[in-house]
Amino acid sequence: MAGDEYVKLSHGAGGTAMDAIIKELFLGGFTKRQALGGVGLDALDDGASIRVGDREVVLTMDGHTVDPLFFPGGDLGKLAVCGAVNDTVVMGADPVAILDSIIVEEGFPIADLKRLVASMNGAAEEAGVAIISGDFKVMPAGSLDGIVISTAGVGVLRGLRVLDSLAKPGDKVIVTGTVGDHGIALMSVREGLSFKTELVSDVSPIVKTVIAALKVGGVHAMKDATRGGLTSALNEFAEKSHVSIWLEDGKVPVKRAVRSASDMLGLDPYEVTCEGKAVICVSHETADAALAAIKATKYGVEAEIIGEVKADHPGMVLMKTLIGGTRILRKPIGEPIPRVC
Repeated sequence: MAGDEYVKLSHGAGGTAMDAIIKELFLGGFTKRQALGGVGLDALDDGASIRVGDREVVLTMDGHTVDPLFFPGGDLGKLAVCGAVNDTVVMGADPVAILDSIIVEEGFPIADLKRLVASMNGAAEEAGVAIISGDFKVMPAGSLDGIVISTAGVGVLRGLRVLDSLAKPGDKVIVTGTVGDHGIALMSVREGLSFKTELVSDVSPIVKTVIAALKVGGVHAMKDATRGGLTSALNEFAEKSHVSIWLEDGKVPVKRAVRSASDMLGLDPYEVTCEGKAVICVSHETADAALAAIKATKYGVEAEIIGEVKADHPGMVLMKTLIGGTRILRKPIGEPIPRVC
């Protein structure tokens, strides 16, 4: 952020530019960053928590702005609910409720708003959460691009906290399905690309998929791979846990259409937003059982073990390529596709 006079798109895109503005502006600007013995802002995890009696309540917050609002596989309403639910469950909590804030531009079609509300309700029902409160505001025409939906997730910790700073050497790394689907689906619509196999967003509530892994045990760290995709999630593990992540290129699941579209657009599918995938670091003793449990769920069928956690070269993510070399996967500066979540 040093030297920047104005906010850029990259500052909100989940990469190193966003890291810089958060650490300099927000961590440096807020004095009290933890409450009631829970996880606070300093953790920079998918959410935070507070202790209430003998329970720990997990809280998440996210704003959503997508172009286009309706896309193959979903829409802004479904995305807003799934984003909050998924951030809650990857911290080890059972999601129970959603709060929303909907800000609409004057002149926005009521029919579209009804569709988005219905979609939010459908996603909440599938995730098993209630939408318990919210706020609605209208901005003058021209002062907002359509609509922005912010959602807060509320969950109750089911056992030990799961933080992205707790990956351990020896862990296996599981991704719960193919990567890059959401961002490439949106980009294909914007660019008018067509393929024999339709590109569809993976936006979905992954509550049952994640809980299946938690029930097996041995889960040490989790993230949902949103802004910055798989690469950002893995770098978060490596940096915060002071470990290295070693992958094998041929084991990372990518749909053929997504890889083809990525090649056409000059994008790396590992850096592209997902909206229905978790990356999980799990003990090597329970990894195979966790993978089997994940694959038995609706949104985990294409899950794979893609690598392992090591102690050497801490802070690095490295990939063994198909031709026998080693490639460093550095955290991107920002999400390569704007307005995808």
